[in-house]
Formats: sequence, C-alpha cells, structure tokens
Amino acid sequence: MILDLSILGLALAALFALMVMANLIALQPPPRPGGRLPGVSILIPARDEAGNIGAALDAALGQQGVEAEVIVLDDGSTDGTDRVVAERAADDPRLRLIRGADLPAGWIGKTHACAQLGRAATRPVLLFVDADVRLTPDAAARLLAAMEAGWLDLVSGFPRQITGTFWEKVAIPQIFTTLLGYLPIPMSRLRPEPAFGAGCGQLLAVRRAAYDAAGGHAAFAGQMHDGILLPRNVRASGGRTDLIDATAIAATRMYDSLPKIWSGFLKNAAEGMATPRALPIWTLLLFGGHVLPWLTLAAALGAGSAGAAQLSALAIALVTAARAAMALRLRGTALGVALHPVGILLLLAIQYTALWRSLRGRPATWRGRSYLAGGGD
Repeated sequence: MILDLSILGLALAALFALMVMANLIALQPPPRPGGRLPGVSILIPARDEAGNIGAALDAALGQQGVEAEVIVLDDGSTDGTDRVVAERAADDPRLRLIRGADLPAGWIGKTHACAQLGRAATRPVLLFVDADVRLTPDAAARLLAAMEAGWLDLVSGFPRQITGTFWEKVAIPQIFTTLLGYLPIPMSRLRPEPAFGAGCGQLLAVRRAAYDAAGGHAAFAGQMHDGILLPRNVRASGGRTDLIDATAIAATRMYDSLPKIWSGFLKNAAEGMATPRALPIWTLLLFGGHVLPWLTLAAALGAGSAGAAQLSALAIALVTAARAAMALRLRGTALGVALHPVGILLLLAIQYTALWRSLRGRPATWRGRSYLAGGGD
C-alpha cells in the first residue's frame, strides 16, 4: 500500500514539475517597444482604496512611451478615495473620476465597475488595473508592444506578488502553483479554444474592438473571474489571447494578513476549483502531488520500506526544485518554498470551506458585499 501511494505521489509530482518547467520557458516578459503604439485607457476600479489610490495614480500617470488616459471609477467608497482622485484630476487633464452607479441586481461589484470603465474609455486599448497594482513606467508600452508583436487581442499577466508576513509568503505563491503547474501555456498558444484562455484580472489589456465583440464585462455580469472569463470570451468571438510574465512591469501586495488572505481567496473560490466536480480532481493533484509524498516518506521510513522511501524522496525533490525555479523567476521567497506543503493544505482548506458554504447558500463577504458562486450583490 505504501509503495502504491509512493508511486502515485511520484507520478503527480513529476507531472507538476514537468508542467512548471515547460511553462517557465513559455512564459516570457513582454518585449520593449520598437515602434508606434496605439493609445491606451488605463482603467482602475476603486472601492475604499484611499491608502492605495495615490500610489496607483502616480504609477498610471507616469507611463512613458505611450499616449494614455487614466480613468478611476469610485465604487461607493466611504474612506475618501473619491476625494483623493478628484483633487488629482483637477490638476491633470489626463485623469478622470467616475462615480459608480448603483449596483444592479445580478451583478458583481468589480464586474459592474469594470463595465462602466469600459464604456467610458476612449482609447483603442483598454488596460484594466487593480488599485493595489503598481505599474513600472514602461508597463503599458510593453504590454502594447506584446499585443502588436503577437497580433494579440488580449494580453495579461500576474504582477510580482509582494509578500510581507509569514502567511503571505506561504499562501500567495499558490496562485502560481495552480497556474504554472496545471495550465499548459504552450498548448494554449497552439489551440484557439476558449477553454485554454487565461489571464489575471489585476493586469489585463484588451483591444476595444475585441472587448466589444466579446460582450465586455456585461457578458459575465454575475461572475467575478474576469481574468479567466474575458480571455475565454475574446477567444470565443474569434480573438487571440496570451499570457506574459508581468513580474518586471507590475507589482502588488494583495493581502497583508491571514484573515484577509482567507476572505480574499474564499470569495473567488466557488467560481474556481471549489465545485463538487472540480475539487476532488484538484485535491488529487494538489494533495497527491505536493503533500502525500511527505506522508509516504514518513510511513516508508517507519516501515523500513527503502523503495517507497526513495520514490517519495524523489517526488519531494521534484516538487521542491520546481517551486524553487518558480520562486527564482517570480521573485518569491525561500520560506514559501520550504513551507510549500503547508501552503497547499491552506489552499485546500479554503477551497473546502468555500464549497461547504456554497452548498449551504452562505455567501462570502468582501468590503461590505456578499458573493455567492455565480452571483453576488
């Protein structure tokens, strides 16, 4: 039994390691611009972001090598976010403040904010950026250069994830574990099917024509995974999408404590892996490939099974090497690599909590709003 489980763990670990290596080769930073670029609308949805919005505006207004407008939608903030933006807009004609309309029934808050921003934009490329993302001065130009070089209609990437606390270092890298470990990026470039579309809602550039053809954010009004749904809809309407390595052009600190990590991941989980059909598969892949080898190693050593122990140790080495390569490339931390199995267990705990709550009709809450799978208010 121990030997069989050790073989299973090794097979799953090898799958993860091979996929990570293939994806790290395929995932490249955007090129530096070498020609004329289209204009861009930098679109920032903001709800209670007074502590973030000033730096976000500095970065957005500091873009070089591209003609840009910056539009911020204040989505019912109560902390003075709108005042910060209004004061800056009074002195800079490139910046506009929009006050968000009341949230209609059946819409998700951020999705509704982005839909309004999309309608307000006047440039041929829309760049959606979260308020906690910090762009480098050449970020927009390099994203547009990637679009032009690859004849792409949409390009997206995960910003560098800044982690300060213990639990940030353990939990946040699991975003990349699922992305780079189980999304075949090389295949996604060969196959145009919508199922291979992927992106990150924190940083997403799309051509206006492709955005409109895909139905914009209104096409998934009651869902929050714009980083997945918009690329898939663009592909479904005949457009081309791709992922780039955004580590060098953008950075963000998503959450700064375990409660915020838990709440933030929980609100997104029910539209991701936390479904009755998907979660058993993800449990097999994640627990089986990343945690099980540690358990079979301990069991094999206790039982004196040298063969099982060697297989388990090899599985652990493969996963650790892959995680170390991810950390080096994406500027992760050694602590995150060392405690990777703990991060996997935390991720699965959040997913099972989300599934349990979803099956009982209990919404997740975030910034004063409730979120259920497939809808929210």
